[in-house]
Amino acid sequence: MGLKIGINGGGVGGMAAAIALRQAGHDVLVFEQASSFARVGADINLTPNSVRALAGLGVVAALEQTAARPTHRISRMWDSGQETSRLEMADTAQQRYGAPQLTIHRADLIHALKEKLPADVIRLGRRVVAIGLDHDKPSVSFADGSRETVDVLVGADGIHSPTRTALFGPEHPQFTGLVSYRSVVDSSRLSIPNMEAFTKWWGPTPDLQIVTFPLNRGRETFVFSTTPQKDWLHESWTMAGDVNELRAAYVNFHPEARALLDACTEVVKSALYVRDPLPRWSSGCITLLGDACHPMTPFMAQGAAMAIEDAVVLGRAMTGVGFDGVKAALARYEHARRDRTARVQLGSRGNEWLKEGGNADWVYAYDAWSEPLVA
Repeated sequence: MGLKIGINGGGVGGMAAAIALRQAGHDVLVFEQASSFARVGADINLTPNSVRALAGLGVVAALEQTAARPTHRISRMWDSGQETSRLEMADTAQQRYGAPQLTIHRADLIHALKEKLPADVIRLGRRVVAIGLDHDKPSVSFADGSRETVDVLVGADGIHSPTRTALFGPEHPQFTGLVSYRSVVDSSRLSIPNMEAFTKWWGPTPDLQIVTFPLNRGRETFVFSTTPQKDWLHESWTMAGDVNELRAAYVNFHPEARALLDACTEVVKSALYVRDPLPRWSSGCITLLGDACHPMTPFMAQGAAMAIEDAVVLGRAMTGVGFDGVKAALARYEHARRDRTARVQLGSRGNEWLKEGGNADWVYAYDAWSEPLVA
């Protein structure tokens, strides 16, 4: 009989962890504060390392129904349009890394993960208000007055993680001084080269950049860009943006880059926050996963990938583990993941990766299914 494992958060990392931990033989409950899985959120770039991890969870075939497969990863300069790096993806990535790159709407990824879980695993409308211990076992109290005691608790509850706060005390994320703009446009409205590729336009300063990639098998195009902002005083981290304000910030960019923004009719504006790498993720039978322990800027497109990798490694570390072995298993998980996620966190913040070529293998070739687990 497996352990009873609770997961706070039904996002990408939490759902992936639920599948991985069930594969490891445990009973799992996912506590999600939303009352339903609405089609909200950003679009996701699943690089080969994350697609290979998802393959072992059995969801890639479902993803391929709506995902696009970018042909290349291209870097271009903001003024001249000159290419400074070009990596072949698609079939080349499949051969080199054992998996392609897939670009997809977050809701489609969540749906594919949800379909791999029995309906009674996911508990919607469960907003966490307190976390404690009940005879050395984690206890979770919810806003609806209900309470659940589990053998192990996984905090996959994002950058504002209540689980993290319960473990290590209150702490505020740092505003980066950047805001991002996101939009999805009909690809038929664009007539520029490399629409089938993932392309990053590097600005004259690190706070200006445009990233674009195909969605929905190329029928749509995702556009992401950033601008500097002194502070963020809004209650919400995400709000409607002004597309004309965005275009004005990029008025001196290459015409092909400006054409991407000209095609955007609506944009969503979000503040970008970060935290420093944590020295530890676990205490007793409680641990963290994904943005709860290593939130990062999106400039290496690895936020979701790191959460998915976490989920797979956690499942492997917990395979065959009884209650007496939980602390050692969580230590193995943490040891396997902390250095890699910290390196990606800091690399994303530096925002130089693959600007002028370089080695992508240390990111893309990682295999969460074979990463050594040190006893």
